[in-house]
Amino acid sequence: MTTWIIAIGQGLFVAAGAPLLVGLMRQVRARLEGRAGGRLTQPWRDLRKLARKEPITPTDASWVFTAAPPVLMATSLLVACIAPFWSTRSALDGTADLIAVVGLLLLGTIALALAGLDTGTAFGGMGASREMTIAALVEPTLLLAIFALSARAGSSNLAAIVSAGVHDPVRVFSPASLLAAAALAIAILAEAGRLPVDNPATHLELTMVHEAMVLEYSGRDLALVEHASAMRLTILLGLLANLFAPWGVATSLDPVALAVGLVAFAAKLALLGALLAAAEVFFAKLRLFRVPELLAGSFVLALLAVTASFVLNP
Repeated sequence: MTTWIIAIGQGLFVAAGAPLLVGLMRQVRARLEGRAGGRLTQPWRDLRKLARKEPITPTDASWVFTAAPPVLMATSLLVACIAPFWSTRSALDGTADLIAVVGLLLLGTIALALAGLDTGTAFGGMGASREMTIAALVEPTLLLAIFALSARAGSSNLAAIVSAGVHDPVRVFSPASLLAAAALAIAILAEAGRLPVDNPATHLELTMVHEAMVLEYSGRDLALVEHASAMRLTILLGLLANLFAPWGVATSLDPVALAVGLVAFAAKLALLGALLAAAEVFFAKLRLFRVPELLAGSFVLALLAVTASFVLNP
């Protein structure tokens, strides 16, 4: 029973905390740029305002357009429940396989890309084609980077990889882990639509990727898309934190260990979010044809991480 509470609690925590993380990142960036910025809870206020409005569906759109936001939210919520964030003893740890988690994230991406194509607009099609081009380069990097870490655990299960890092912290600082961390960090920037790959604050035709796909959404549907996008950013930063800094994650069902795991996870998320927001002040958006070069570089880093993990840990 306790393990089910952990799984459901993780999902609820990520769903509730994701807009606050976005609010924190906006506040950090505003302060560094010399602006006052909005409140920490402003993203929650925006979501509540959108949720009260009636969604409008384009005339030529089919059920694919309507189904995409719930699919994106459902896949994000499921990953939040099964990934090892507070504890490695969740009831759904057995399903937290590397391929299953990356597959669920890709399913949400495909649903949104199909919705962009389904609208029949030039912006929707353009955003969908750009998103799938980036996804085709990012997903193999995500798989390879985490696969490099699986060598130290002898398993592709994420809970086993995090647990191995907790019990043998020396291996966290191995060359393979550092290469995988660099590759995964670049892949996460692309997957979450952050600078320098995408700029979530712009609606210029030449730079839009994610925003171009969701231009036709409004009301409750847009609230779901925005909330799910914030959850995906939280999930990706949480995976980066726990795979490469697993300290604090509970490996038992002791209440004190679980409380420490919760506080440590929240602190690591806030730190990574603040660092990312601070870095984005100095980043410039890459031109679109330079993005594949950056992602190809991250793929090479992930490939080197896999090679180093088998050479150095035979």
